[in-house]
Parts: sequence; C-alpha cells; structure tokens
Amino acid sequence: MSRPSMAMSADFLAAYAKLPTQQQRGVRTMISRFGRASKASGLNYEKIANATDPNMRSLRIDGGYRAIVLKPARGMVHVLLWADKHDDAYAWATRHACSINPETGALQVYEPRFEAQPVEASAPHAEVATLFGALKRRELLRLGVPDEMVAEVHTIRTEAELDSMSARLPAEAYEGLFLYFAGDTYEQIIRDRESPASVDVEDIDAALRREDSKARFVVIENDIALEEMLNAPLERWRVFLHPSQRRLVERDWNGPVRVLGGAGTGKTVVAMHRARWLAGRLGDGGRILFTTFTRNLAADLEYNLRSICSPEEMKRIEVTNLDRWVQRLLRGRRYRFRPVFSRDDAAWRVALGRQPTEPVYSERFYEDEWEQVIQANAVTTRDEYLRIPRTGRGVRINRAARAAIWPVFEEYRALLAERGVMEVADCYRAAAALLAQDADYRFDAVIVDEAQDLSAPAWQLIRALAPNERNDLFITGDAHQRIYSRTPATLGRCGIDIRGRGRKLRLNYRTTEETRRWATGLLDDRPIDDLDGGGDTNAGFRSLLHGPRPRCERLATRRNQVDWLVQYLKDLDTVGEALRAVCVVTRTRHDRDTLAAELAHAAMEVVVLESDSPDETRPGVRLATMHRVKGLEFDRIVVASANADSLPLRAAMEGTEGAERYAAETAERALLYVAATRAKRELTVLSFGEPSPLLI
Repeated sequence: MSRPSMAMSADFLAAYAKLPTQQQRGVRTMISRFGRASKASGLNYEKIANATDPNMRSLRIDGGYRAIVLKPARGMVHVLLWADKHDDAYAWATRHACSINPETGALQVYEPRFEAQPVEASAPHAEVATLFGALKRRELLRLGVPDEMVAEVHTIRTEAELDSMSARLPAEAYEGLFLYFAGDTYEQIIRDRESPASVDVEDIDAALRREDSKARFVVIENDIALEEMLNAPLERWRVFLHPSQRRLVERDWNGPVRVLGGAGTGKTVVAMHRARWLAGRLGDGGRILFTTFTRNLAADLEYNLRSICSPEEMKRIEVTNLDRWVQRLLRGRRYRFRPVFSRDDAAWRVALGRQPTEPVYSERFYEDEWEQVIQANAVTTRDEYLRIPRTGRGVRINRAARAAIWPVFEEYRALLAERGVMEVADCYRAAAALLAQDADYRFDAVIVDEAQDLSAPAWQLIRALAPNERNDLFITGDAHQRIYSRTPATLGRCGIDIRGRGRKLRLNYRTTEETRRWATGLLDDRPIDDLDGGGDTNAGFRSLLHGPRPRCERLATRRNQVDWLVQYLKDLDTVGEALRAVCVVTRTRHDRDTLAAELAHAAMEVVVLESDSPDETRPGVRLATMHRVKGLEFDRIVVASANADSLPLRAAMEGTEGAERYAAETAERALLYVAATRAKRELTVLSFGEPSPLLI
C-alpha cells in the first residue's frame, strides 16, 4: 500500500514563516509523521465542520496550533495549505476553497463570496458597464477564474474593484483579468498559457505537474528538499516560478535569448534558474559563465545560486563580473600590457593638451567621444574616425572638426602604449582574440544579468565566449536601470542575433503598485532602448501587490533627518519588525558613512553594505549607496539626503550641456528608480534643505 505524500502551497510557507520557533519545529515533526502514517495517533487528522471545501482536513501541530491540508478525492498526495493558531486556522478553512480549474487544470486556492449576485448570463454583457461583461463563463474560466467566482467577476465595474478582489483570486486569474483590462485581447492572453486537452478535476497529481500550479505549489520530493524550503520559507523565488518565467528557463533555445522586464519582474531569478537548468543538463566538464557588470552583483549572484544549486551543479557554473574574468585571462597568458579598468588620468591630462583652439569642446565631450565613439567602435586610426557614424552623440561635428580633435585621442593611445597600459575596451578585444586562438577558454553557455550596463566591446567579447549554437547566450536586462554606461550597445551590431528570441516580463513580484508607479514616473518621458536598437517602455508593466503610497518627508536640517530616522527605526523595532529588512540608501558613500556613524552614535545597530560582499543575515539596519543596493531587496527602503546638491549629483552634471546633460540627468533618474524599486512594502524619501528637483 502506498504511503501518503505531501505538497505545499506558497501560502503555507508564508504562514509557516510567521509561526513561533517551537511550532515551526512541530510542523517538521508533523510532516515527518504524516509521511509514515496519515492517521497516526497524535496527528488528529480530522474533517473540519463548516469548511467551504468538504476535502479540507486539519492536522495537529501542537495543543494550540493546526495545519490545514487538502485531502485528495483520489490518490495519495495531500496538500498543505495553511498553518495558524487553532481557531484562526479553522476560520481560514471556512473562508477558502481549493479545487482544480476545469479549463486550465491548475490547482487553485481562492476565497469565494457566495453572496455575489450573478449578472444575467443569457447574452453577452457588452451593454452592462462592467469590465468583463463581454467575456463568457468559459472564457473567464480559461483566464483562471474559479467557477465559484465567475458571477462575482462579472459584476466588477472599476479597476479599484478589481484590485480589492485581487487577494481573494488565484494569482493567474487576477493577472489574466488585469491584462485584459489593460488592453490585451483575450486571444493574446490565452495564447501564452497552458491549455490541456482534457482536465480531470479530481486528479491532484496531474494538476500539480501543470505550469500554473508549479507557480504556487511544490511537491515535497525528499527530506533534504523539505529542509531547504523550511529554512528559507519567505524566499519563494527559490522554489516557485511564474509560468512565463518557467517557459524561459526550461527550454532549448536555438540561439541567443534576450529577456527584458522592469524592476521586480524576476529577470535575475530567471537567469539563476536558467543557470541551474543548464548545469543539470550538462555532463561532467560542462562549463557555464554567469556574468554581470559589477563585482558586488556577482557576489550576490553566487551567494544566491548556492542556495538553489547542488555542489555538482555549482562546479559547472563560474560566477564573476566580466572585468575580473578578463583580467584573470590576460594575466594567465602573461600579457605584456597591464590592464586597467579606469582611465589613466595622468596620460589623459597630457593628451588634452593637444586640443585645438577651434572648435572648442568641453572636457566631458572628449571623455564621451573617447568612450562612446572611439573605444566602442575599436577606432585606431584617423581615417577610421573620419568615417565612423556617431549615432546618439547629440553633438554634430563635421569631418574638419573630427580631424582637428583626433590628435587628442592619438596622443592618449600613444601614451598608454608607452606606459604599458591597456584600457578595458582594449582588454576585451585582446581577450576575444585569445579566445579565437584557443577554444579551451570558451564556455558551453554564457548567462548575462544586468545587460544594460555592458558596452559594445564587452558584447563582442561575450559573443566570442560561447560557440554560436543552441542555448549559447541568455541575456537579461532593463535599460530603465542603466546606471553605469550611458552608451547603449546594440546586440545585433555586436554579432548577437536575437531575432525571434526576444521576450519581456511584465509582472512585478517585488514592488507594490503604488511604489512602481512613483518610480516609473521618474523615467516615463525619457527614451529608453531595448538593447537591440529599438525602443522600450513600461507600458503594460504592473505589480500584483499593493501597499502605502511612497512618502516624501521634507526636513529642515541634517540633524532633523537623523532624528527622524532614529525614531522611525525605534518604532519598527518596538512592533517587532526586523531592522535588517530596512535599508537606508544614499547617493554617495560620504552620505552613507556619515549616516552610519550618526545612527551608530544613537545606539542603532548598523550594517554598511560594501561593494565586494553579499548581504547576509547579520542583524541591524542596512546602509548602502544607490549603486550598491542594485540587485538587493528590502521590506522598507528609505532614500536619505535626497537634496538638490546631491540628486542629481553635482559632479555628474558638471561640464555637461544639451544632449550630454539630458543623458547625465537620465542616469541620475535611473539611480533613484533603482533605489526605489528595491522596496517590497514601503518607500520613504527624505530631504533636508532644498529637495532634489527630481522629486518635484
């Protein structure tokens, strides 16, 4: 006779995380005993009187706590749905239902309200001023709406009514309804969803294998997998993937893939699961490079990958930022030039002495011309410079002007050669040349996260890092978050053909809709590229979460800001909020360190996030710069010192005008966008004195 097995919902894990430590241990014991015998003495496996669903059962955690479990109509898989104090758990069971959708085949948990009066169903509802009146019952079922809630959905008249119903609907139902409300056709939404040929509404085993179910339910395969889930119950990304994410991860692609998506849509999660999926399919000796632009992001990625990958899988994945990999390659080959990853200021000052008296350009113009035109296009001669297109530079210059300023760049390159120094773009090209000579350095696949910050020479190297075959390159990015490079690269021009393999994620799983709207408003009027020569917008980008509106506090002095922060943190601590879930973000390291010292002086426990180490589990409020907080997430973000002289940063704007100034301000807006969208629950922006013009 088969033993009963268990699955659990994402809601159960969230409820488990809120249990006291003793009861969490009780859940572990309960699951272990249930696996041996579901009706063992002490488990109190009982039917629940007045439960909405007749298949709901309770299991005893201890004298005061119960778990709610779904008993299968057929088969042996029981599904853990909730855990709470005895009366609260039973109350949950009387409000919720769990069943298999007859059209999608997904297992769903929802909260019906049976008192809803159905709209007349005898004819299409186009004449009724409701949002979904034109959709028939079967169409709503295929969008994920449970049968018991179709009548209520037909009564929805406003977006606010839809949002108020979101917590009671299955996630895929709310998603489908919102997409329809936002302008997608029914056919577009259904085309992107799983459509089983037939559905057995009593077959839970089959339902749990479907994509929509996997987004919220997981079958407990063994004790090790169970412990991993229970040790980090709130880190749902480790276990659950949205169907749109899973389709990107678990697929053989016939070439490079580019995945776009706004902040919080799960691009990095997709990239990490893609690395794991590929590592599991590669044999011994297989190699994957997981790379990004900065060292701190690479450190965060490796830390998180180790939480979802086995040791064997991690052996096949190398995680590093691109500059470090290149530096290691060149040093290993005893390259005669010393690679440097920033401008040689001494040589640059000498080269600027070759500026012509006419025409006159700013120093910032020369810096950008060097980076965005000459280095980006591997220009080494005067003739090449006279012919190269300068698309996107904003400042038009004719051939005579180009010829007049060329000696500056020629002198700088000559000085670098004399000093035995090679800039990063030249390092990329040298590394690509070595890869062409020795295929042993190449990888089976390369995964790139935060792709928007990489330059054209970097992309040319990445193309050389893996053979042009199936599953070679997997690229995730969002140009709204471009905070390092102001020079958009075009993948197609770098030899990376993504035609037919460009995808976009539109649902935000981290940030509340209120914060998302505030943050995207910073960039709504700015042209944003799609990494391949086209445009990108946040249209159709939506969060499924709701919370308080972001607040902007204008204070009189720096001292007032510190006092406000200390009181804010003490209030959170008083109500039991973990301060490690709060991050205070500043534009500069100086402001970060000053605030850290001031908070420490006020007896607050402080953790300063440096650039080369991941954020771990030490207690205390976090402090980080806007650059460092990228890639992290916190319940609460406080953007501090958002003053007129620091945001936009005066040093970043100096010497710019026209198109250059516009680009510099866009980058500053992108930094604030990145910081704001790290907040999962609450965003606060503090300023003292004159507030930043970006907030007005």
